[in-house]
Amino acid sequence: MTGAQAPARRFYPQLEGMRAVAALGVLTTHVAFQTASLDWPVIGPLLGRLDLAVALFFALSGFLLWRPYASAAHDADASPPDVTRYLKHRFVRIWPAYAVVVIVVLLLLPQARDSSLTVWLANLTLTQVFVPLTLAPGLTQMWSLSVEVAFYLLLPIAGYAIVALRGRRARYRVPLILGISAVSLTWAWAVNVLPLADGVEGKNWVFGHLPWFAGGLVLAEIVAAVRTGAVSADSRLIRWSSNRPAMLGIVVIAYCLASTPLAGPVGLAPMNDPQYAAKMLLGGIAAYAVLAPLVLRDDRFRFLESPVMAALGRWSYGIFIWHVAVLTSMFGLFGIPAFAGRFVAIWLLTVVITVPVSAASYIFLEEPCRRALSRREKRRRAEAELSPAE
Repeated sequence: MTGAQAPARRFYPQLEGMRAVAALGVLTTHVAFQTASLDWPVIGPLLGRLDLAVALFFALSGFLLWRPYASAAHDADASPPDVTRYLKHRFVRIWPAYAVVVIVVLLLLPQARDSSLTVWLANLTLTQVFVPLTLAPGLTQMWSLSVEVAFYLLLPIAGYAIVALRGRRARYRVPLILGISAVSLTWAWAVNVLPLADGVEGKNWVFGHLPWFAGGLVLAEIVAAVRTGAVSADSRLIRWSSNRPAMLGIVVIAYCLASTPLAGPVGLAPMNDPQYAAKMLLGGIAAYAVLAPLVLRDDRFRFLESPVMAALGRWSYGIFIWHVAVLTSMFGLFGIPAFAGRFVAIWLLTVVITVPVSAASYIFLEEPCRRALSRREKRRRAEAELSPAE
């Protein structure tokens, strides 16, 4: 099949650019909310439903982190990653920069200065979705990072739990992932019977968002199966999933449906249980359709791989963790009232300030921490090689 295959590579530059798209999508939906732009006819719900960019983030994590487990299922010489090393890398990737944001916001942002010790501890430990009323101003988007971290912790458990499905039995892995995701669509109803304290939003737990991760997990399985020859690159599944127009059509349909009352209201208005399930389902479908052509084709994606998008992709984590604090500060700094319109002006100001702050976070904190861990691991490997055999 021309242009459609699953290349055996570790780095997908187009996915770095897609991280930037997702980060800017989350930023845009929050600006739309804070400027009351969600009330605009037609455009308002579309802007509000950009919160599905979180589904794209989750699917990206699912794809990138599940690849070693998928490879181990299809390749006898491959083995699942070392859990200790995996957790160290996840911690260094997420927590140092995040902790700086939490400390800065809780110390300096006027709306969050009087936060209790409980709020401090819940945010620093990323357990705010389990502790009542601990989503602090300037940090409200971090619920999704809490979900992501829970997924990081569950991933090795899931990977080793289905390690027996290897070789010829690997064909059961995708149906199992899809089956668990389908069951998780009932989470909205299940959480209603849990004895949760008032103020705990159980719908923001990882179990309810498994469909958003599932698209990435399935793609990791497909890529591994094609790479090892277990699935033909000319199969109908690969042809359809790598077809750009077809996947674009699915994205548009899923996104437009998600922007209707079928998937609940946009903004902070509560949604009922069927609406929650519909949003999870449509977000998972849209995320799969966005990513599938990116990882199943060997084409160049010039826009996503451009220097600007590559840089924004590297800084995307900083954009995500800083933008709400920057947005919250904009109104007081520039004397602009919140919820009074001026979407374009607020969006530009937020982007112009958030991007340099995020770049600084990457250059002076995220990357040095990553390099320090890498140097430490290399040093320990060298010491182990030099030590005499017992």
